[in-house]
Amino acid sequence: MLAVKTYNNDLNIFRRPVRLMGNLFEISVVGNDPIGADNCIDGAVDEINRVEKLLSAFSDDSQINEINRNAGIKPIKVSAEIYRLVERSLKISELTHGAFDITYSTSEKAIDVQKIERKSVKFTNYKNVLVDQENTTVFLKEKGMRIGFGAISKGYAADRAKYVLQMMGVRSGVINAGGDLLTWGLLPNNEPWTIATADPSRDNHPYADINISNMAVATSGNFEKNITISNKKHPNNLDTKKGFPVSVLKSVSIVSPTAELSDAMATPVMSMGVNAGLYLINQLQQLACIIVDDHDRIYTSREIAYLS
Repeated sequence: MLAVKTYNNDLNIFRRPVRLMGNLFEISVVGNDPIGADNCIDGAVDEINRVEKLLSAFSDDSQINEINRNAGIKPIKVSAEIYRLVERSLKISELTHGAFDITYSTSEKAIDVQKIERKSVKFTNYKNVLVDQENTTVFLKEKGMRIGFGAISKGYAADRAKYVLQMMGVRSGVINAGGDLLTWGLLPNNEPWTIATADPSRDNHPYADINISNMAVATSGNFEKNITISNKKHPNNLDTKKGFPVSVLKSVSIVSPTAELSDAMATPVMSMGVNAGLYLINQLQQLACIIVDDHDRIYTSREIAYLS
């Protein structure tokens, strides 16, 4: 069912919340035809469902599942879409020195946490994912290795939904993918889409109005999630290169041109800390970040000044 926000001109914002990929999405489109808006949102929902099936590691006909089943055995030929997604993910891994990594291990059922950490280090290594551009194949070198796109699947699905909506003639809209935002165009009053807070827990204390039109924002937060092993609790943020838990910041928000990139960069910057995270973001074009530490101090990259 569509929710409608009416403006003084002929344009309205039509919104529909829908549960997709285990998250609450809200798809908003600007237009003047409720039936047309409803049809466009249907198309976006269909595309998000397609992406969820495409990136599934569990269905028998999934290419991701086939790659994982053949770890240490043989390369698997994949579609151009999957190949490009893997290739982009490996580039982000290189950029973040492995802080972002789509690889994981099947050994996480072990009881001892130290064994989990050692085995995770052995099998969690993006450098052991070999891609062949000419043949569009993906090969995992080690048996027991797996790849998964949980860290960027929401972002990629949002990007694809935006593409579908634009192809259907939607000139302005917002996709809220479980709290991560992707926007294009302008509000019906020709004002830009903005966000007004860097820290979701401090709604009444906004950092600034930040222009996010034609940009995406993803936030990673330290919500003190734990895994329980042998009746003990351990932080779920393991440094995959060293094999031990690392402390993280309170929240990091990444602004970039695509939801996939914002999604991919948020957690790595969390693990890097303030100085290293800001240094990395400041070296990159069209990326910006807002970091909140555990004392509610706010740090911003250079690009934020241009968006405020």
